[in-house]
Amino acid sequence: MIKKVLTWLGIAFLIFFIAFNPDSAADVFQSLGSTIGDIAEGFGAFFTNLVA
Repeated sequence: MIKKVLTWLGIAFLIFFIAFNPDSAADVFQSLGSTIGDIAEGFGAFFTNLVA
């Protein structure tokens, strides 16, 4: 029950954040995407060096 309520509150906050601060929301998502890309690149380099 609590998990469902927290999930809906998180979704509502996300919609609110995007609707009222679109520039800030775009910056946050761009930063998250960049971080995930950097992590993936690091894993790729690690496995490349591990095999080579």
